[in-house]
Amino acid sequence: MVRLKPDTTSNAMSTPTQPSLAQPSVVTIANVVYALHSLALVIGIVGAATVVGSFVGSVPSIAAVVLNYVKRGDARGTWVESHYRWQIRTFWFALLWFVIAWMLIFTFIGAIVGIPILVALTVWLIYRIVRGWMRLSDRRAMYQS
Repeated sequence: MVRLKPDTTSNAMSTPTQPSLAQPSVVTIANVVYALHSLALVIGIVGAATVVGSFVGSVPSIAAVVLNYVKRGDARGTWVESHYRWQIRTFWFALLWFVIAWMLIFTFIGAIVGIPILVALTVWLIYRIVRGWMRLSDRRAMYQS
């Protein structure tokens, strides 16, 4: 009887949820992006701008999304890739809903609909940043339990 060695290059070793596959620099960039987005939220809270306006229009947040696009190739195939996707989607969906809310504000029913959208979007942004950063610090991918 021929006995085969176990396959050490199986899929179990290359799943994107394996924390050991992510280079430290990839995790560091994801942390920097969460920090930049958090800074943009804080600027909106303490400044004259709205939280959402600061998030989509401030230098820290724009720098964060540019950094995401530039470095996301380094995260491809690792568990951190889902964080890059999460961060990019957070920015673009925030921008979309920000534009929709402001377009509504300039219509007849504006304040009745647009302002609640901005409030809900602010809560959603805080949730996305906190949840993502917590999962990153736990070395867990997004979209998975």
